[in-house]
Amino acid sequence: MKRRDFIKLGSATAAGALSTKLLLGQTQPQGVTPAQQMPPGMVMPPPDAQSAQAPPEGPADYTVRIEPVLVELAPQRALSTIGYNGSSPGPVLRMREGKMISVDVINDTDVPELVHWHGMLIPSEVDGSDEEGTPMVPPRGRRRYQFAPGPAGTRWYHSHSMTSGGTDLHRGVYTGQFGFVLVEGANNPGNYDQELFLAFRDWEPFFSDMDSDDDIPDPSVQLPEAPPTPDMRPNGWEIGYRIFSINDKSLGGGDPIQVRPGQRVMMHLLNASATANHRIALPAHKFLVVGMDGNPVPNPKAVDVLEFGPGERFDAIVEMNHPGVWILGTTRDSDREDGMGVLIEYPNQKSDLPGLTPPTTPWDYHIFGRSAPAKAPDQTMEILVEKIPGGPGKFNHWTLNGKEYPHENEFVLTRGLRYRMIFRNRSDDAHPIHLHRHLWELTEYNGKATSGIMKDTVVLPAYGRVSLDLVADQPGLTLFHCHNQIHMDFGFKALFRYS
Repeated sequence: MKRRDFIKLGSATAAGALSTKLLLGQTQPQGVTPAQQMPPGMVMPPPDAQSAQAPPEGPADYTVRIEPVLVELAPQRALSTIGYNGSSPGPVLRMREGKMISVDVINDTDVPELVHWHGMLIPSEVDGSDEEGTPMVPPRGRRRYQFAPGPAGTRWYHSHSMTSGGTDLHRGVYTGQFGFVLVEGANNPGNYDQELFLAFRDWEPFFSDMDSDDDIPDPSVQLPEAPPTPDMRPNGWEIGYRIFSINDKSLGGGDPIQVRPGQRVMMHLLNASATANHRIALPAHKFLVVGMDGNPVPNPKAVDVLEFGPGERFDAIVEMNHPGVWILGTTRDSDREDGMGVLIEYPNQKSDLPGLTPPTTPWDYHIFGRSAPAKAPDQTMEILVEKIPGGPGKFNHWTLNGKEYPHENEFVLTRGLRYRMIFRNRSDDAHPIHLHRHLWELTEYNGKATSGIMKDTVVLPAYGRVSLDLVADQPGLTLFHCHNQIHMDFGFKALFRYS
């Protein structure tokens, strides 16, 4: 069964509704500290330099409370999940690069939890990964994180707990535990008129035997790792979703985002899905991509469509030069009908909800990079990704170089060396591969060389090949994994160690 054939639950996001609202405020919960009172989409300001140096026994600069929350996606459509500070997404945390900060994490649930600071170059003991040795936040307990945020750019924070054998869809990133972090550097040009933080989110996950991605493959895309004979073994469980949102509102569930002609709008965009890659567009407008995963791109380009896997972020400037009422959202009709969109509305413009014709331009990382070759590596590692199909009623498993996690001492780094990691994907699934505590330089994508694009998460395409350069400059245990939760739960992860 293909996902487009699944019975749609579109009543909560009726196409005739024009009252889509991107919540930037809500009633503040009772009994929380000022650091907890930020509603979804709003910014928690950075501490001043004096408070950033507060001793461990003093008050924390930020408080993140893990607790049950109610998310009202649309009128008559709310869901219960676990979030941060009374909402999902949690508050936008604004920090200063290099200034030591403290974060109190309070766990008001009955299970141990972790908060991962995705994209940060920080020590393993505070990175938020159990595999790296970060202590869990005990049930009904608290822990304090202290670190110097960096590098500057759009980061995010989210749960990094596993899902109890891969079967508990109420744990980890299946919950509402996520939010933006904006690390401010010394140079912030601020060349825009409005700033938006937009997290694309899938809700109400369920196990399904249907194909999780029924997009028609682009025949022009190379498949350098495709086998001569397709694997005909039946696939195992996939993850499906019943409703979608941008931040905490589904399309039709609130008011539009108001813009004015001539505005330059900075959009910080996050794929906060647990498992799904997404393509998004805004008809009649282009995204000027100036950053990926919070890092400036060497060659900013304006594109019609953005494609990103779980964990990836874009910083894109959109010039508001086409008055009307438009949908910013996924190009997949079924997911947009079930909520993944928000209205962009110019003054005095009213119309029925417009359609969204999917752009046909294939996604290409290369256009944002340099044509000059990357620096030669000191060593090369090859990592072969393979799937063991589970078959009906069972789960697929994933191997790296023929083994599931753990890998003991297979991936050992020497401090100061530059490694070229060549990932060969022998499966028919695209994988958003993520490396903790380091940045990667993209040096080759499906046979095309590039350089200068620095990322922490890159989509390894189905039957594709990607080369990523890593400088071993962050000693300590370092987790590498697929940011698709079900893939990570069933073997797709490894620890990099320093010699």
